[in-house]
Amino acid sequence: MAESPEKRLVSESGIAARVVQVVEGPVEGLGFRIVRVKVSSANGCTVQIMAERPDGTMSVEDCEAVSRALSPILDLDDPVGRPYHLEISSPGIDRPLVRASDFARWAGYEAKLELAVPLDGRKRFRGIIGAPSPDGATVPVDLPDVKEGLPSRYEIPLRNLAEAHLVLTDELIRESLRRGSAPPQEDSDEDLEDDQIEADAPHAVRLVPAPQRPKLKESRPPKAPKAPKSPEQKRKAKEAVTKAVRLKDSGKLH
Repeated sequence: MAESPEKRLVSESGIAARVVQVVEGPVEGLGFRIVRVKVSSANGCTVQIMAERPDGTMSVEDCEAVSRALSPILDLDDPVGRPYHLEISSPGIDRPLVRASDFARWAGYEAKLELAVPLDGRKRFRGIIGAPSPDGATVPVDLPDVKEGLPSRYEIPLRNLAEAHLVLTDELIRESLRRGSAPPQEDSDEDLEDDQIEADAPHAVRLVPAPQRPKLKESRPPKAPKAPKSPEQKRKAKEAVTKAVRLKDSGKLH
């Protein structure tokens, strides 16, 4: 029996959740997995689908293959309901952490975590993550430079995770390049700007028009029937026509 895919810890809402429901199965059927789906107002409307292979890699060719496969599926189901730009991308270097295996793969690197439910009165944590517990229920985070008397390590319950992503550091960039989960850079040992990394990240974008729907005919109220003319009105109208004809015959009507 095939092993069931590892469940994501973070769930989308609204339109993004409907997109996930439509594309998650087909993406897994292609040998990839969903990292995150985000719907934004960029360029009018942009649907960004982050995906990757189980080993964390994602090339430009992979993005294009996923885009070609998902486009007709999204056209048919239409979870967005209006024109949008479809963007298939890799998770990037400062990637979201959405599965317990993501924390295990990047143990020893700095990350930012936000909880839906506070832990000891706080929701946000930034520090070095460790390997998750054997049951995948918690992940340790070591906080740097904490005040004396305060705990320097927290066991974060992953069931309460709202968002988490790696922090972009030189060490992370070098390791991502070594693992092949980041686009190659000529000067990988030098500091790289966030926008440069974002620009070089593998992605595929296409504009998806809204489905053509038949236009409904406008319903106009029926015209009210004209009231019949009285004998007096008919007589005056006849005299007016007769007068106009007489003027025309005499050359006075221009």
